[in-house]
Amino acid sequence: MTPQPQPGPTSIAVTRNVRVEVLSRYSPENSRPLEDEWVFQYTVRITNEGSETVQLVSRHWIITDGFDHVEEVRGPGVVGDQPVLAPGESYKYSSWCPLKTPTGMMRGSYQMVRTNGEQFDIEVAPFGLKARYVVN
Repeated sequence: MTPQPQPGPTSIAVTRNVRVEVLSRYSPENSRPLEDEWVFQYTVRITNEGSETVQLVSRHWIITDGFDHVEEVRGPGVVGDQPVLAPGESYKYSSWCPLKTPTGMMRGSYQMVRTNGEQFDIEVAPFGLKARYVVN
């Protein structure tokens, strides 16, 4: 069985005219490899490319570490915010993810709602989490 190729540190997905771009990086200053804790920062930009105002109401992350251990995280908004995006507007935030391994990946979705009350999910495409200078 050949291992699956790891996704790169960036991802882009467009769902129902909402673009989600992610860039991740290893955060050595917050990591403690000797204690099996690698910390990754990721920055997300969400852009409303459609003609209707939308609001982000909740998130769902699927985090997989190097041992294929999967953790799911659900919650309201992002970093304590539920941004409203008018047509053409973007929202950018950064957060972080600790892993017990020096590699992993994240993917997920955001639940959005239009001003008319219609709810829909948008994709966050998979992106890789990889510490530099990893010796196998």
